[in-house]
Amino acid sequence: MHEKCGVVGISLEDRDAARPLYYSLYALQHRGQESAGIVTHDGFQQYSHVEMGLVGDAFDPGDLEALNGSNGIGHVRYPTAGSVNACCAQPFSVSFKSGSLGLSHNGNLVNADEIGDELADLGHAFTSDGDTEVIAHDLARNLLEEDLVRAVKRTMNRIHGSYSLTIMHDETVLGVRDPQGNRPLCIGELEDGYVLASESAAIDTLDGELIRDVKPGELVVLHADGTGYDTYQLVEPENTAHCFFEHVYFARPDSTIDENLVYEVRRELGRKLWEESGVESDVVLPVPDSGRAFASGYAEAAQDDGSDIEFAEGLMKNRYVGRTFIMPTQDERERAVRLKLNPIKSTIEGKSVTIIDDSIVRGTTSTQLIKLLKDAGAEEVHVRIGAPPIVAPCYMGIDMASRDELIAGNQSVDEIREEIEADSLSYLSIDAIAETLETSRTDLCLGCVTGEYPYDIEGEATDRDVARPDIGTQSSPADD
Repeated sequence: MHEKCGVVGISLEDRDAARPLYYSLYALQHRGQESAGIVTHDGFQQYSHVEMGLVGDAFDPGDLEALNGSNGIGHVRYPTAGSVNACCAQPFSVSFKSGSLGLSHNGNLVNADEIGDELADLGHAFTSDGDTEVIAHDLARNLLEEDLVRAVKRTMNRIHGSYSLTIMHDETVLGVRDPQGNRPLCIGELEDGYVLASESAAIDTLDGELIRDVKPGELVVLHADGTGYDTYQLVEPENTAHCFFEHVYFARPDSTIDENLVYEVRRELGRKLWEESGVESDVVLPVPDSGRAFASGYAEAAQDDGSDIEFAEGLMKNRYVGRTFIMPTQDERERAVRLKLNPIKSTIEGKSVTIIDDSIVRGTTSTQLIKLLKDAGAEEVHVRIGAPPIVAPCYMGIDMASRDELIAGNQSVDEIREEIEADSLSYLSIDAIAETLETSRTDLCLGCVTGEYPYDIEGEATDRDVARPDIGTQSSPADD
């Protein structure tokens, strides 16, 4: 899976917003590594700097000095809609009769093409193929006829899909979360202003205080002088569709999302993984880094049950190697796994091992890890996964593989176990996730693990349709 995007918006009382925005984007770098950008406004004009690359490469001190104004928005991008080039980098800026507009978007619209075609027929000229520009043009058109709040509401009623937005209309910064709350967005208070961000870790970086999550369907308007904010519940949702993968994989473990600290959620999911499918082994190892909290909770639950299982670090990560999915061929992706992870033989040799990971997508990494561990002397390798099997693609802003590439797309859990050559394999159940998040299944987006989506997507079932047959979450040990 590829990371999504991160958005931020800041209004301060009496200092420029560029540097706090820059630090916030660093805190959200894990959500997108293709491009980074900041747009500010000083009350007279808008300033913009958007570049390809990581945050540290996209800005130099002179760039930040040129971004005047105490109000601004920022964005880090991994593209899930639109090309990988500078024209699709964000924030997206547009000037029009009613002023200037900047917009940062995390998510994915399912009707962007339809709205884009309608706007093009009305004379709007597009410079990119991304859905963010569609939102910006629709909002700009509405601002010609309505006040700010009504214009946003009209756009929200037009666009369908997942989105968390930070928007700047002239010097006013606002945040919008889609009516089902699929993508995260929160608001925090600083010593001299307020901040909107995809994750609370960005607020922590600025020594701020998390106030709360932005509610699904809510608009938050920061005062341009940094002294407060106003809120408007523009859409009342029947159900939410929170993305459970934010808690499983994407979000930083030190972030709080929808009132849940991600680290504690992952530890509790690990505990439930032991309760549902614990297997006696000598040692439990996390797959770094996202498997660490799961493995910690799993080992703790096992020990509470009287097991002698030991929690240990058995795989060391080379942090200077690029992500495996950017390798163009399967052979190179497999080689990259060995470059990225190396076993600690003293932890593994002659032992039965359980490895804990957050997910299995194509199966390439899992297959190579099991081979690495057995080559290092592991007698048995059991695999436990802190999420259900991924059986379908995501249309909500996560760039997953296609159905044909997903190892669980057309295989049972036991067939997957055989393919990756594990001694046993078990996934966490959907019910365990819902219970841990203290919510119902109907308030989660589960499209990637059920094939039923909370939005109407051509050719796909909705989560109100007949349920997909359960493929199960566990396999028997190989020697059963």
